[in-house]
This record gives sequence, C-alpha cells and structure tokens, in this order.
Amino acid sequence: MPTTEPTSPKRPLSLGVIFLTLYIDLIGFSIIFPLGPDLLKHYLAVDGHVGLLGWFLEHINAAARALGNETHLPEVLFGGIISSLFSILQFIFAPFWGALSDKRGRRPILLLTVAGTAFSYLLWVVSGSFWLFLLARLVAGAFGGNLSVATAAVADVTTRAERSKAMGIVGAAFGLGLVTGPMIGAFTAHINLLDRFPGLAAWGINPFSVPALLALAMSVVNLVWIHRRFTETRPPEVRGIPGETRLRNPLRAILGLHDSRIRGVNLVAFVYSIAFVAMEASLVFLSAERFDYSIKQNGILLGFLGVCSIITQGVIVRKLLKRVTETRVLASGLVISSAGLLFIGFAPAPVWLYAGVGLLALGGGLVNPSTTGLISLYAGADEQGRVLGIFRSLGSLSRAITPITAGIVFWTLGAEALFVGAAVLALGAWIASTRLPQPEK
Repeated sequence: MPTTEPTSPKRPLSLGVIFLTLYIDLIGFSIIFPLGPDLLKHYLAVDGHVGLLGWFLEHINAAARALGNETHLPEVLFGGIISSLFSILQFIFAPFWGALSDKRGRRPILLLTVAGTAFSYLLWVVSGSFWLFLLARLVAGAFGGNLSVATAAVADVTTRAERSKAMGIVGAAFGLGLVTGPMIGAFTAHINLLDRFPGLAAWGINPFSVPALLALAMSVVNLVWIHRRFTETRPPEVRGIPGETRLRNPLRAILGLHDSRIRGVNLVAFVYSIAFVAMEASLVFLSAERFDYSIKQNGILLGFLGVCSIITQGVIVRKLLKRVTETRVLASGLVISSAGLLFIGFAPAPVWLYAGVGLLALGGGLVNPSTTGLISLYAGADEQGRVLGIFRSLGSLSRAITPITAGIVFWTLGAEALFVGAAVLALGAWIASTRLPQPEK
C-alpha cells in the first residue's frame, strides 16, 4: 500500500515519554486484578442477595448448577462477567478513539481518555454499592482506548525500519505495568480506611478505596505528565484528512478493512490472544489445584511471567528485529508459545510450570511487537490510529469472551483440555501467519 510516511522522524517526542505514559496508565488499570474474590465477598455483605447484585448472582448460580460445578464456577463467572463488561466497552471504543486521534491529534485524545479513566477511579473510590462499582468499571472500559492512541504515536515518531523494534517499548511498558499494578493492589487491599474512620462510609468509602485512590493518583500523575511532556506527534496538515470518526459497530469496521494483509495479521493476533488470555485466566487455578500454591506463590509466578515478558519485549525482540524479519519473528513466537502452553498444561512439577511460563512469555514477547509492527507497516500514515484502534479492539474482544469460556472448560473438562486447546489455537495462528508477506521498509 502506498504511504506518505517520512523516512526519518520529524517530531521531538521521545519513546521514553510514551513508555512512561503507558506504564503509569497500566499500573492504574491493573491494580484491581488481584481483588476479584474479595470484591465479590464485600458486595455480597453490603448488598446481600437483593437488587442488581442479587439478580446477577441468581443467574450466575443457575448457570453454575447447569454446568455441574457449584464450588468454583460462581466466582469464576462473576469475575469473568465483570471483566468482560469492561473489555466489551474497550472493544467498542478503541477504534473510535484511535480514529479520532487521527483527526484531532494524539495529545488531546490521550488527555481526554486519561481524564475519563481518572473519573472512573474516583467513582470506584466512593463505590459504596455494587451498582456504582459496576458503573465505574463501565466508564473505565469506555475510556480505556488510550493504548491504541499511544501506539499510534509510536508509529508517528519512528521510521518504517524502526517501527517494530519500537513497538517492543509498548510491550515492555505493558508487561511492567501489569507486574507493578497487581503487586500494589495486593499489598494495599487490606488497608481499610473504615477501620480508622468509620464515618467515611456515608461518603461511599469502602474497604477497597485505598487501591482505588492509588489508581486515581496514577491517572492524575499521568494526566499531568501528558500535559507537560507529551508533545503532539500528528502534524496539523494531516489531521483534517476525512475519515470515519463516529462510534460504529467494531465488527463492521474490522470486516471493512480494505487491505487483506491487515485483515490477515488481525486474524493471527486475535486467535493468538484467545490462547494467551485462556492461560492468563486459568494459570492461578492450575497452580493452586495441582501444586497447592498460595496467593503469595501465585504472585511470584505471575511476577516471573511479567519479568520474562519485559526482558523479551524490551531487549531481546529489539535486537532480534535488527537481523530477522517481522514475519519470521512472529512465526517463531507462535511455535514457542504452543510449546509453552503444553508445558504448562501437563506440568508434573513446579519447575515444569515455570519452564512453560518462561517459554510462553518468550513466545508472547516475540508475537506482540511483531504483530503490532506489521499492522503499522501495512497501514498508511493517515490511518495509524484507526487501524491500530481496530487491532487493540480485537484484543479487547478476546478478553471479553475468553475468561468465562476458559473458566468453564477448566472446571468442567480439566486443565489439560484447556491448554491443549490453547496450544492448537496458537498453532492455527502460526499456519495463518505463514501467508503474511514481509512489508517493505
């Protein structure tokens, strides 16, 4: 596809500024991850089995009975549905924010989305009832499209030759944020302001207001950081190019992609994301059931996954892409991921579990920058935000549908069936990736 991209970057924004923007945002985003079971217990105690939560749990328990597992599935389904609602909103809004940033510029859309995210955390701080907490998650999902905007900014300030290597920065920020955030959430979850100031309950303060306040603080810091340091990367002369910026059906936007190469890499990334998210959604269940892992041991395991991902995306893949094409890196990552999933699924001892997690982190660390880089290289300079927004929205769709499905498969068919299925999906993505052409640089 013809492109009008410059052969060298013209704008002064550094990748370090984008890295910190993403890192701070993802810390706030992931603080809630370890709190799911405790959130359910809290809102059960507050709202009981009446109102919205009562209706919600009545249907969840009925589904768990129908599926034959009332011990684990209610909690899995509750957490999965809350997570899915958030991801569905991201799925809908990510292409919109990306396309709007093509037209209005990256900086104002980042400021708007981070401000909206901050507002969602403020709602969480005062979520004395379940319906207000649910509203906070929906608002967070709607404004959670800034990852695609920041990724488009990376494309704005890099040459085509540097593009995929630079996308490793996005992956490293993502990995580091997803390590730091859950750790902060886990360590602050037991700090309850109501123990010292019970009168704050009248203002909606709840046992999880401290993690929520930290997430809010992160968003405010990010807002100030973007305002002061994030210079616009999209020049005024290209912002007025006509394009679709209204909120529309994301599936129609995906099917309407005119370039078969872009559709192909989106398919590869989507199928792989389902496999990877299935692992994310079930890894702690497997380790607890098979090896009796505690919360602390699972935290260490997830930290190991994050550190391996950071090293791969921040160091290894950047060096590798100097000598190897994106399509070869992608294919290698998919094959390695398949092996990692099988190691995890059939791990007879913790050392095999860690080996599988390490392989999967290596594979995923190769897949993510190469798919993002290929999407950006296939797309024209005037559609980076829209196309990367669609790409990110497919990732959100996988996170909307997979946790619930993976939980059901895990607790009804077993870990081996789930991880074999995930490995088959990764291999299917590898087969599809062999048809992708290497873009010109």
